[in-house]
Amino acid sequence: MKQDYYEILGINKSANAAEIKKAYRKKAIEFHPDKNPNNKEAEEKFKLAAEAYEVLSDDNKKARYDQYGHAAFENGGGGGGHYGGHMNMEDIFSQFGDIFGGHFGGAFGGGRSSGRVRVKGSNLRIRVKLTLEEIAKGVEKKVKVKRKVQASGVSYKNCGTCNGSGQVMRVAQTILGRMQTSSTCPTCHGAGQQINNKPTGSDENGLIIHEETVSIKIPPGVSDGVQLKVTGKGNDAPGSNSISGDLIVIIEELEHEKLKREGSNLHYDLYISYPEAALGVNKEIETVTGKVKIKIDEGTQSGKILRLRGKGLPSIEHYGEGDLLIHVNVWTPKTLSKKQKDFFEEMLHDENFIPNPSSADKSFFDKVKDMFS
Repeated sequence: MKQDYYEILGINKSANAAEIKKAYRKKAIEFHPDKNPNNKEAEEKFKLAAEAYEVLSDDNKKARYDQYGHAAFENGGGGGGHYGGHMNMEDIFSQFGDIFGGHFGGAFGGGRSSGRVRVKGSNLRIRVKLTLEEIAKGVEKKVKVKRKVQASGVSYKNCGTCNGSGQVMRVAQTILGRMQTSSTCPTCHGAGQQINNKPTGSDENGLIIHEETVSIKIPPGVSDGVQLKVTGKGNDAPGSNSISGDLIVIIEELEHEKLKREGSNLHYDLYISYPEAALGVNKEIETVTGKVKIKIDEGTQSGKILRLRGKGLPSIEHYGEGDLLIHVNVWTPKTLSKKQKDFFEEMLHDENFIPNPSSADKSFFDKVKDMFS
């Protein structure tokens, strides 16, 4: 079982944003790899603290976590790319390196204390259209993506301005004596490297456009607007120590011809005739997992709602499946033959055709109340 995020940071649920940040900074400094070299346990705690902070520092993610716990982010739910496993070190230093302040340099691998920044490439965004049937079962989509990658043969060298440190040092004479300050190198922007060999056809950073087929596993139950992340499938960044950006996948839900979605529940409008309502009938209904047969009892009233449990969509938070709500509508013919008119005129005052609802026949408001309960 995954450890509680509040417990990891040593705070309670009432902690505000400043307290959450302070708690994370304390844990990050305590378990930082520079302070605990070759200590796997400390590195694990360092990653867990970063994972906890990524969620609790975001108001929307925090609200979902408070309501659903870790289940809110499993199988890609909510758009997080690190959930279900720990954040990797590249992402931690890329996203939260500033929180460490002056304790550590912020680079990853080999020279964090030097101040060199590990450059991350830009993210790419695409939209993927899904039918309700695909959302119900989950699907793997293969999409073609044009991304910037380092050209074959490109090479980089240490920046001549900062000598590969990513920082430039300045010494100034003040009334308190000589003061030394450091700042990000203006030439390499902290990466510590410049291009050495630029292959033909590449840009000034040694990058070219490359089309690649990317496989995206989409979990069941996603909804319109949900964002998923495919790590490392965005643009490359220049430099031998850089990391690729991510591919952000935005879900676009296609409208179904007959089914309307409401969360994990689905709605279906079923029209039947007067004779079918009076005599009863068997009907075939379309669902997201195939067709099913239902029985309409004799004497069914217009507005009756039939509920097929578990025939809706799965919950992305793993709280089961929604229901399919069938709204029965008795169709009134707009034109009648003389024979039909004669029949209805004869039945006009028949006591069996006079409305006489019982307590079992719920009102419209009662039906709406039941539907949302």
